[in-house]
Amino acid sequence: MIGLGEDGLDGLSPASRQVLDAAEVIMAPPRHLSLVPEGHQERIEWPVPYADGFAQLLDLRGRQVAVLASGDPFWFGAGSVIARNLAPGEWTARPGPSTFALAAASLAWPLEKTLTMGLHAAPLTRLRPHMAPGLRAIVLLRDGDAVLALADWLTAIGFGESKLNVMEALGGPRQRLRSSKSCDLEFDDIQHPVCVGLDVAGDGLTLPKASGKPDTIFETDGQITKRPVRALTLSALAPQRGEHLWDIGGGTGSIGIEWLMCHPSLTATTIEPRADRAERIRRNADALGQDRLEVVHGIAPAVLDGLDLPDVVFIGGGLSDELMGWLKDNLDAGTRLVANAVTLESEATLAQWHEQLGGDLLRIELAQSAPLGPRRGWKSAYPVVQWSVTL
Repeated sequence: MIGLGEDGLDGLSPASRQVLDAAEVIMAPPRHLSLVPEGHQERIEWPVPYADGFAQLLDLRGRQVAVLASGDPFWFGAGSVIARNLAPGEWTARPGPSTFALAAASLAWPLEKTLTMGLHAAPLTRLRPHMAPGLRAIVLLRDGDAVLALADWLTAIGFGESKLNVMEALGGPRQRLRSSKSCDLEFDDIQHPVCVGLDVAGDGLTLPKASGKPDTIFETDGQITKRPVRALTLSALAPQRGEHLWDIGGGTGSIGIEWLMCHPSLTATTIEPRADRAERIRRNADALGQDRLEVVHGIAPAVLDGLDLPDVVFIGGGLSDELMGWLKDNLDAGTRLVANAVTLESEATLAQWHEQLGGDLLRIELAQSAPLGPRRGWKSAYPVVQWSVTL
């Protein structure tokens, strides 16, 4: 794998040139092939969609093949995907300067303090949890239309004053850098390859980094774990790097969504019995940049068979002896479980299982100030009983 920039062969190191010259086959997308003069090598265009090229690549086993990729293949590039399909001794990599490095150098931005994201094939909403005035981000985008869509999206969420530094064909003879406010983008003749240096400004809603995001960011029909209880629940779930969550009885999806916001290595599956709520969970997850959330429409435990087993389970609805029995019999030892109960019936179920399996019981009682005649008083919410246990 050779990282190739817009300057073509001129930008390659001597070591990379030697590898390329020794290759029998060059396999790359058309744009990369166009940057390399014709030579003795057989040339194969990498197909679209990208995944279709792996079978062709594997058919070339035993030959010297140079796969060309942009910049650093292992930074939002194809390197890791290609390497997964080959044995360790079958490949080497010669990375070039990444687009992020070239962009940071053009803008004089310290790269270690700049958010970097590859959104070629990912939704723009992946940016949503990070949006805050003063943020600087370098974002790789699919094409010029994606830049226009980014400007419209930023304006729609209240960050239209953000400055877009639009950089085309960085490092090559076609390089161009232009800047404009998102709310008043002054040009649309944007050529591929393109990235954007985003300098965020505006009065849009900034999402807090702590657990317990504002209830108002979620579309809901009223079935939502409220902010203070959600904060306590996320604390009890105690997400750790790489863990997978089952959120049973998703409601609006707030628990699963906040779980994913804790770290990009986390994964989650939400199980929701009502179709309209499952669709609402999908909308909430997509709008808040958590499109990685898997939403399963069905009733637990019937729909749990076949799902990837979790490290952590949250039961926010549908608690029953049948569900608890299934979880006890089918989940691995060491799986953490947190369940919230509001009704007397579900509270009694928790008490019975607490007696059987142990763990911790917590009673959460909250009250908010509310008008009381001409004065104010406390209005209590229904108490929540929370059970935490390691199976």
